[in-house]
Amino acid sequence: MASEIDDSILKRTWHHSRFEDIDRLVALKQQKGLKISLAFPTLNEELTIGKEILVIRTELMDRRPLLDEIAVIDSSSKDKTRKVAERFGARVIVSKNILPKHGTCPGKGENLWKSLYALEGDIIVWVDADISNIAPKFVYGLVGPLLEDDSISYVKAFYERPLRSSTGGIIQSGGGRVTEILVRPLFSLFYPELSFLIQPLSGEYSGRRTLLEQLSFSTGYGVELGHLIDICRLSGCGAIAQVDLDKRLHRNQSVSSLSKMSYGILNTFLSRAEKYGMVKLLSELGDSHIALETQTDAKHKTSPSEQHDSEHRVIKTGISTEERPPMIEIPEYREKFSVSQAS
Repeated sequence: MASEIDDSILKRTWHHSRFEDIDRLVALKQQKGLKISLAFPTLNEELTIGKEILVIRTELMDRRPLLDEIAVIDSSSKDKTRKVAERFGARVIVSKNILPKHGTCPGKGENLWKSLYALEGDIIVWVDADISNIAPKFVYGLVGPLLEDDSISYVKAFYERPLRSSTGGIIQSGGGRVTEILVRPLFSLFYPELSFLIQPLSGEYSGRRTLLEQLSFSTGYGVELGHLIDICRLSGCGAIAQVDLDKRLHRNQSVSSLSKMSYGILNTFLSRAEKYGMVKLLSELGDSHIALETQTDAKHKTSPSEQHDSEHRVIKTGISTEERPPMIEIPEYREKFSVSQAS
């Protein structure tokens, strides 16, 4: 008989309105002597980053001091992301300039990893930079559980993710496609206790530095999944909570982009599964995502009813699968924050 599945994450699932008394959260922060940092990982987000900074800074720094700093960690954007962010009052840091002796890797996970060194907070909040319906709840909803309950160390957001149709309208559900097609089946098979996370790949989450500094960071698409598996192994799922933020409007990705994302996530999953003895890989994994593009060749078409000849063009794309070690293993980090390396 299968053992009973741990569904305790559902007991640590709340709506953001539970934490909407920001003055109470500020009092808890001050009582516990904590600093809270918010970071936006960015790459060419000039259209949305200004509004995000303005809304959060106005409500959660100027009016009520819940946040101690807001930073943009930028992957060398080619547009005006950095100029816009600076204009609206964020501290802007180019990712490659953080810990330069350790080089740089492509991918959002690289920005998140380096932000641990750049930021000062005891609590770190990460929010994606492409949200068009930004509101203070995207921050206080993620901070609230950490301030209320010292046993919680990591908080994930979940929400409705409407899709924009080809006609420009909104389809009210349909977001989270990679979660439902790939990640939830994998969790159900290997880590069923994590299946109770509603949006395990959400880009909005928070954590205590004391936990985050012990985690490896996939530099690419697998960073969120890698965190969850590592936390489950390191601290148990009791350290994880989730908060309902209602709805998130953002730029939707194409199926081809989601396929590449799935490649990176699956690569991270297999590396973790092997690390923790869940599977044994008997050969090396492929080193690139392979897609086929169908092209219709009409050169020999003689009549409208004649079937087109088809050619398939092979498209190989390198997807970042590198892993950054726990930040606590980095000498510069240990010196800056006066911490000893975990045993």
